[in-house]
Amino acid sequence: MTIDWINPVAGFAVGALVGVTGVGGGSLMTPILVLLFGMAPAAAVGTDLWFAALTKVVGGAMHHRRGGVDWQVVRRLALGSLPAAAATLWWLQLSGGGQGRSGTLVATLGGVLIATALAMLWKARVQGLGRAQRLGSPTSFKRMQPVATVAAGALLGVLVTLTSVGAGALGTVLLVYLYPLRMTPARLVGTDIVHAIPLTVVAGLGHLWLGNVDLALLGQLLLGSVPGIVLGSLLGARAPERVLRAAIAVVLAAVGTKLLVA
Repeated sequence: MTIDWINPVAGFAVGALVGVTGVGGGSLMTPILVLLFGMAPAAAVGTDLWFAALTKVVGGAMHHRRGGVDWQVVRRLALGSLPAAAATLWWLQLSGGGQGRSGTLVATLGGVLIATALAMLWKARVQGLGRAQRLGSPTSFKRMQPVATVAAGALLGVLVTLTSVGAGALGTVLLVYLYPLRMTPARLVGTDIVHAIPLTVVAGLGHLWLGNVDLALLGQLLLGSVPGIVLGSLLGARAPERVLRAAIAVVLAAVGTKLLVA
């Protein structure tokens, strides 16, 4: 098999961003596959789900080793996201696996990308809102956390299975609202990455069964992404995370708009 080196380079860049910010896997890779590589939307989603799953296994292991994972929150999210992913895959199978609705998939992807960009830009405000409610009504806020976290996981399960986008940026924004005092920046990234692993595996298995995965391209992307996420995870504490997130948000908003008007 001949390696097109643009694929490992793209994998490395996206993997590094995931390691630093917890964001950028599906949000960047799926649009790259659709707009730059010319892949069908369904195949791009399926391939990217496996790219995200295998890449985040590496990053998740590194964050776990440093104690940066809140396992209780991971379990609550997975309780909602995994059944939602399975139900979404069942719907995709009944409706043809997404193969015949490229326009709908592209529009959905564009809308989710814009929502992701807004979530990234409003993250501090959302955390401030959560902090005010947590401190103002601590008993009622803590009582609603488990159910709300499961519901947040279910939302992420649907979005990730349909578009491969959402586990990173939207997931972190939901977590800083629900756990404004508990989630330090390092724990936030680690928890989000670890939760995304079983979610993307379940969704990826479904898309593999539906025939929506390009295994040759996936292998080339992983050649770059594994060293990329290792480097990003090691540099995460020193990198200008806020600047990177703002830059990613601008790019996602532009790409999402392009997909919507295409």
